Amino acid sequence: MTYRLRPLYQLGGYLAALCLCLICALITAQVLGRIVDRIATALGGDRIGLAIPGLAEISGFLLVGASFLGLAYTFVHGGHIRVTLLVGRLSPAPRAFVEVFCLSIALILGLYLGWYLYWLLADSIAFNETSYGLLRIPLWIPQSAMLAGVVLLCLALAEAWWATLVIAVTRPATFTIDDSGQE
Repeated sequence: MTYRLRPLYQLGGYLAALCLCLICALITAQVLGRIVDRIATALGGDRIGLAIPGLAEISGFLLVGASFLGLAYTFVHGGHIRVTLLVGRLSPAPRAFVEVFCLSIALILGLYLGWYLYWLLADSIAFNETSYGLLRIPLWIPQSAMLAGVVLLCLALAEAWWATLVIAVTRPATFTIDDSGQE
């Protein structure tokens, strides 16, 4: 299937990868800081105290960003787990309509989640909510990544839904699993 907004989904995938790289860099810096502290105390010196305050919290927020921003990228590349035990046994015409039904449910659930994430984000901005950890990180930052990821997923689902619906209505006998958004 050809996705017209594929560059947008690619951007989400790259941002998710950036979040994972930042997690790796922060944890590596923390580990190296602890190694330097151990070496300093083993040589008879004082601890230098190279620690990143709020590392667990920052890593958690970056993991949220990586998880949500990568949803659409993973979907368009067929990386989500699909249970096709029943659908795979159907002939092409019924399979096309079942795929439209399944994509409809996924899109409705995605829009539902996006709607409530939007209101959660609006409340966090209105009430200036911050995290409870050592660092007072405004909650709208990770919530924005969540909302952006869900919006991208809904766009990808809508594209797949429309393409599958067109095939299901116009030429259902030619439907293949590749037409449902899988590569």
